[in-house]
Amino acid sequence: MEMASRLRLSATRLARQLRKESSTGLTPSQVSALATVQRCGSLTLGELAAHERVAPPSITRVVAKLEDDGLLERTPDANDRRVGRISLTPDGLELLDESRLRRNEWLASRIDTLDPEQRAQLHAALDVLDALAVSPSVLPETIASDKGSSTSRGSSTTRRISNSPAPSPRATGGTRRRRAGT
Repeated sequence: MEMASRLRLSATRLARQLRKESSTGLTPSQVSALATVQRCGSLTLGELAAHERVAPPSITRVVAKLEDDGLLERTPDANDRRVGRISLTPDGLELLDESRLRRNEWLASRIDTLDPEQRAQLHAALDVLDALAVSPSVLPETIASDKGSSTSRGSSTTRRISNSPAPSPRATGGTRRRRAGT
């Protein structure tokens, strides 16, 4: 239990610091929505709400703000003009790229302060952290992973992949916290 507590605290502190470093002027929900649209491509509001695991009225407010800021745009669906699709604008893409670059640079500078043994320990822990970060409620699928490293471990990792969004909190009778976006 002590390990779980320490890991949770360290992950929370690191995530908080990375959010500070992004300095986008957006809320975590807004950044997450932008990152989801970048990753998934053009989405309807309902699809975006499902990916973000939030209620449709919440995603409508988030998208409206991002549209006002020129970071997302709505266009009619090619097959059904009654349906609007959300996509990233060039300004939205630039904001995400710059934010990721700042966070990666900050994290790289922190890693550079570690001694070689600490860096090796961190590198060895990455696969384990990835496995912990994946939801256990989806089916496992083993995939080959190109690590680009010369470690003695194998090059395959187990990832859990789901082709459908997670059920809403109402459907499961519980509450869920939204994932961080980037």
